[in-house]
Amino acid sequence: MKRKIRIYRKLFSSTFYLSAFTFGGGFVIIPLMKKKFVDDLRWLDEDEMLNITALAQSSPGAVAVNASILLGYRIAGISGALITVLGTILPPLLTISVISLFYTAFRDNIVVNAVLKGMQAGVAAVIVDVVIKLSGNIVKENSTASILVMIGAFVATFFFKINVIYIILACGCIGASKALIQAKKASKGGDIK
Repeated sequence: MKRKIRIYRKLFSSTFYLSAFTFGGGFVIIPLMKKKFVDDLRWLDEDEMLNITALAQSSPGAVAVNASILLGYRIAGISGALITVLGTILPPLLTISVISLFYTAFRDNIVVNAVLKGMQAGVAAVIVDVVIKLSGNIVKENSTASILVMIGAFVATFFFKINVIYIILACGCIGASKALIQAKKASKGGDIK
């Protein structure tokens, strides 16, 4: 029981801290979650975090909240998911509540506008870092199909401006097909032996 309480506390404090000090949305919080839960705590491995990221991006809603739900559920079940969601949504909720009280003062403040512009540049750099790290993991797997899907998704989005929903659906179909083919090969290989 004490171990569960410690895990719950760690889940809440970690997601609260990450959410409180992350600017730029879900794509910024994902590498920080990876650093905390994969590198530091070692509660997940890199493949699990990559899968959580893919599911969080393809599910409706905020990426950070989706990722925290999946992460909490993976680590501590439904109660873990509820705790991580609470830890993730409280900081923005409190921040927005305070800002709404002083909105008119912040809206026209030159210093606040300059700080926000500077933060945009930082957020862009973090998102580029996430893309490089996640794509690097795919390239390391040396899976030709995964690399082609990644390149195809980029080309479809960047050059042809295809809606991301269609790309996600297509990638999901490709992934399901690949899994079915691998399962078939494994079952045939099992029959031969």
